[in-house]
Amino acid sequence: MGSPWAHSPASGSNRWHSLADHLRSTAELARRFAGPFGGGEVAYWLGALHDVGKAACAWQDKLAVVAPTGRPVGIDHKSLGTRVAYERGLAGFAGAIFGHHGGLIDTPSLRGAFQGKLAAEPGNMASAERELPGLLPDLPERLDHLVPADWRADPLVGEMALRLCYSALVDADSLDTSAHFQGLASPQVRPDADFGHLYKLFEQRRRDELAGRGDTPIAGLREQVYADCLAAAERDRGVFRLGAPTGAGKTLASGGFALRHAEKHGLRRVIVAVPFLTITEQNAAVYRRLLDEEGGEPVVLEHHSQADFDDPQAGRWARLAAENWDAPFVVTTFVRLFESLYARKPSAMRRVHRLANSVIVLDEVQALPHAMLAPILDGLRLLVRHFGATVLLSSATQPSFWALDEFKDVPCTDLIHDTPKLVSDLRRVRYEWQLDPKPTLADIADQAASEPSALVVVNTTADAKVVYDRWHDAEPDGVARHLSTRMCPEHRRRVLEEVRARLSRGERVLLVATQLIEAGVDVDFPVVFRAIAPADSLLQAAGRANREGRMTDGGRVVVFAPEDGGQPPTYKTLVGCTGRQFGPDKADPDDLEALGRYYRNVYALLNLADAHHVGQCIQQARQRWEFETVADGPMDASSKLRDRKLAFRMINDDGISVVTPQGAETPELRCELEQLVVELRQAPVPDPTKLRSLQAYTTNIHPSVLRRPGVIALLRPILGNEVRRGALVEWIGEYDDATGISLDPNLEQFVV
Repeated sequence: MGSPWAHSPASGSNRWHSLADHLRSTAELARRFAGPFGGGEVAYWLGALHDVGKAACAWQDKLAVVAPTGRPVGIDHKSLGTRVAYERGLAGFAGAIFGHHGGLIDTPSLRGAFQGKLAAEPGNMASAERELPGLLPDLPERLDHLVPADWRADPLVGEMALRLCYSALVDADSLDTSAHFQGLASPQVRPDADFGHLYKLFEQRRRDELAGRGDTPIAGLREQVYADCLAAAERDRGVFRLGAPTGAGKTLASGGFALRHAEKHGLRRVIVAVPFLTITEQNAAVYRRLLDEEGGEPVVLEHHSQADFDDPQAGRWARLAAENWDAPFVVTTFVRLFESLYARKPSAMRRVHRLANSVIVLDEVQALPHAMLAPILDGLRLLVRHFGATVLLSSATQPSFWALDEFKDVPCTDLIHDTPKLVSDLRRVRYEWQLDPKPTLADIADQAASEPSALVVVNTTADAKVVYDRWHDAEPDGVARHLSTRMCPEHRRRVLEEVRARLSRGERVLLVATQLIEAGVDVDFPVVFRAIAPADSLLQAAGRANREGRMTDGGRVVVFAPEDGGQPPTYKTLVGCTGRQFGPDKADPDDLEALGRYYRNVYALLNLADAHHVGQCIQQARQRWEFETVADGPMDASSKLRDRKLAFRMINDDGISVVTPQGAETPELRCELEQLVVELRQAPVPDPTKLRSLQAYTTNIHPSVLRRPGVIALLRPILGNEVRRGALVEWIGEYDDATGISLDPNLEQFVV
């Protein structure tokens, strides 16, 4: 056999891809990606061995046959490299080779999996193995000495190391393969960012912006917060905590800290993760304004489910960078960050190696899901202690993570010198309580309507509709506004824009919203009414009152328990804990000691440390290196199916995604969206570009509606032929210009 090939020529080319070149290039690139966290040599040999099975005569013969068609070869090429790596001492790390296309599998089944594949085609293995000395003449007899000692000593450290090495391998493989098919001389990888330059640019632009805003009562306090953060950035890498109150300028302060810290320690990138899309878009716009330079390559990558990488303004750079976060400054969501970290498929995990030697800023960290705290906190602990990362936990309502076993021994540095004093200095509201007797939603709506402007935050979409309807007929056009997830994201964005504009002009506005208004949404009302909720939600809602501190006697926050109001089932325990710590004869929600007791009470009642809790089950699977079990859930012995309820999930993904073209701003745009829906419905394979175009007009409803025939008749499938959990459907019922999807009052509870 002549020199073996890795890939056939690209369309319009006659240049084949040498297997030896592909193995060496992938290995070098994987070493480059894994070097910063001590895995360079392990990743190098994973890359060098990942495709050696392609040297088999049968594989090469089939490649020649399918080359003109573009079809896959369809013969196993991963198992020989897996076996060589496994037997020469890489053991479970060889799973990265076995999974470099299909995904990581449970390591206890790895040996049987590759042996079974090789036994099925012994001739292929023999012919490929004969080529091994020629392809890799420097392959050592033993590779076990290349694995760092701490990776071997602790199964959780080793498991995280394998995730990072796998990420480095699949990213390197993808980049080298793409370079061949694009006719490039070598893979395209962005050079390391100059964080010294980026920090100076950020500083200058920030100063210029603030100079144009003028003084407000809290401007000096924000400057002190910023100065404290920059001073702390000089300290060694580790876990940091920014516990400044809402309105203290955490977005700019955490950005300044991250850039200065990255410059100081030679880190590779800054990754900012937030819980909600509204904050992602808002923060990305701020950072882009301060860091991107006209005519230069973009610095800030915004990556989440609704970032439109097909927008001509985003360009090819954004689309490619999103695949592997090859950008200096990434703004993403908690879901994207942690579901990538604990995924097992190459498409999701290509970017994971970027977390090592980076600054990871978690904004509004109180919104991390309680059920997943064990694996999330343990992952952060490992990234900091063993893989060179720094983590900044930012929130006005700092959770008591150190009460949990996963974080109890993790050192932490507070960025603010005196947080209790800052909380006191920045106190801009006074709390009032209406818990006994309980008011009705109509009572609250009327109280709010007696104010010049007011925000009412309730716990369900049904309650929001009740309050809005109470105002609607009594108020002039434009005064009463509504925000909830019955409205598509684009509709909500327009309403927020209009509300901010009215507030800035001093015009009257009454806004009722569900919880989506709370964390990080920049609005400033003189008075906020908040239905009783978890303590952190009460404090977050208070951050929408007197945000700029211009009211000399402070804003008002009225916490009420609506007699006729609802709440999500998950609130029961949390609201109970809130009532034990906060109230008219107890603490206010901004009392840090009471907040600490609240979180500890919540963690205890939710049994987060119990061995049977889902978070602990995931940790046990991680200890055993069971990657399928973590990502997809354990195998059910009777059904032989994986139980997704016990998998790592940031959010329940079993809702029904509902496209609402009716939420478009103009009739012309609505027609375009309806045409996209028709095209997707008719296409044999859905076009991802068209799917992304619908995301801003897509909301979710609870699968419980499937029990209601009247609603099912208003849901028309877009992909597939049935309305079911996880489906994408079109809403063909009524859609109100003010409140979104119109449901029978008895069905309001089913919108999430």
